[in-house]
Amino acid sequence: QVQLVESGGGLVQAGGSLRLSCAASGRTFTNYAIGWFRQAPGKQREYVAAINWSGGNTYYADAVKGRFTISRDNAKNSVYLQMNNLKPEDTAVYYCTADPDSAEVYLPPRRPEGWVSWGQGTQVTVSS
Repeated sequence: QVQLVESGGGLVQAGGSLRLSCAASGRTFTNYAIGWFRQAPGKQREYVAAINWSGGNTYYADAVKGRFTISRDNAKNSVYLQMNNLKPEDTAVYYCTADPDSAEVYLPPRRPEGWVSWGQGTQVTVSS
């Protein structure tokens, strides 16, 4: 399995921005699609965004579309989540996850059970 480590979380005011990073190791990075999920206290883990192995296709939950951008740098074995215009409801622990699917036209699982590797998470807190 690929190992994943998230970074970049923190405290930001509403309307602000953060950039999360996910560093991968252990397996061929381009064999994996990568996704981001988040989990707020007392809530289920929810899908945020995903990107296929090449970075050519990206996918977003409706709640973040137009505000968040996912990207990847395969030379650096890294994926990024640029989060703009943050809202208090974006407050959560954000997790990076991997799916061993190298299809160019990729359908990301919207449920956590569809993913095989997880990072430890990074806290994002948005104050009003």
